[in-house]
Amino acid sequence: MSESPDRDERHLARMLRKKAVIDERIANSPNECGLLLVLTGNGKGKSSSAFGMLARSMGHGIQCGVVQFIKGRNSTGEELFFRRFPEQVRFHVMGEGFTWETQDRQRDIAAAEAAWAVSRELLSNPDIGLVVLDELNIALKHGYLDLDQVLSDLQARPPMQHVVVTGRGAKPEMIELADTVTEMGMVKHAFQAGIKAQKGVEL
Repeated sequence: MSESPDRDERHLARMLRKKAVIDERIANSPNECGLLLVLTGNGKGKSSSAFGMLARSMGHGIQCGVVQFIKGRNSTGEELFFRRFPEQVRFHVMGEGFTWETQDRQRDIAAAEAAWAVSRELLSNPDIGLVVLDELNIALKHGYLDLDQVLSDLQARPPMQHVVVTGRGAKPEMIELADTVTEMGMVKHAFQAGIKAQKGVEL
């Protein structure tokens, strides 16, 4: 497809203006600190995004920790993969299955409390640069954990430690505390067409 010189020149002018704006924003954002990221919403990709950040952190040589709430009955691809790197990732699967599978609130509460005890250890360790708290939002949504205690522990973590919290139904207080919040929206999902969860995609 042929392009006119005028279009190329307009494109160059736009990109130069955009670069100037972005460069200025970068120059005005010199601070570094540990971030709290919340991934929520009904769409697919919350845990997938968290584990992408885990892989990225590992690439930078950062020590990491993972605590999976709720999940736990079946091994997932991410667990099988990241357990290959025990010297860099502490991976804890602490759930006993989704709530509609366990059907036992007191058992779910006990599992969540045990998971939070492990989470607190990770959150108090300054040598760990990234902590993934997978499906923590679900545990909070169902009232399995004390929200104020969770928020207090998150605030008390080492200043350069990043934390990623996943799960639909994030509490407003969690969203308020977070530095970055992404809400995944579902436009279409294969499960609606009767296609079961696929290895490598959902599990």
